[in-house]
Amino acid sequence: MSSEVLSNHAAHDDDHEHHHDAGEMKVFGFWIYLMTDCILFASIFAGFAVLSTAYAGGPTPKELIDLKLVLVETFALLFSSITYGMAMLAMYRGDKGKTLSWLAATFVFGAMFLSIELYEFNHLIHEGAGPQVSAYWSAFFTLVGTHGLHVTAGLTWMAIMMHQVATRGLTATNQTRLSCLSLFWHFLDVVWICVFTVVYLMGAL
Repeated sequence: MSSEVLSNHAAHDDDHEHHHDAGEMKVFGFWIYLMTDCILFASIFAGFAVLSTAYAGGPTPKELIDLKLVLVETFALLFSSITYGMAMLAMYRGDKGKTLSWLAATFVFGAMFLSIELYEFNHLIHEGAGPQVSAYWSAFFTLVGTHGLHVTAGLTWMAIMMHQVATRGLTATNQTRLSCLSLFWHFLDVVWICVFTVVYLMGAL
């Protein structure tokens, strides 16, 4: 093997290692972002806890919240987390078609979750429990709505990634982005479990 070929192989290996390290740094940086998001949600949870009984003579969550509907909403998000995990497994196998299929399933479950949440908001406002009615409902809409905005951002990101994978394949860059989106999506799942427990189970039972 000539020195030129050896040099080309060495350059290729260095380039591969560089992309690998860059991908790991991006994922690490995204972990840091998630920590800041934890602080955001912790602050909103603290505000909600303080205002959890400030109904100001208005309707209470026990009177208006439909736990059966919220349970369906919760399972939709939990299933979306499972399907995203399947998408990541397909990605690691290099199966582009299965990756796209599982991402599409995740998107459907996420859209279902968001649709139910929007329906719930509309129902509450129609029943006279809008965010302006009392401090409790202001805190409720802030906490649940902030999570909903994150889900909306996640679905937008997911749609973009589906297009990127479909047109460019499972490149190293796309795999790194899908890994970051995986962290984000599972993070939202964990946050929702906290919301479901604190806001709905403890507040509406």
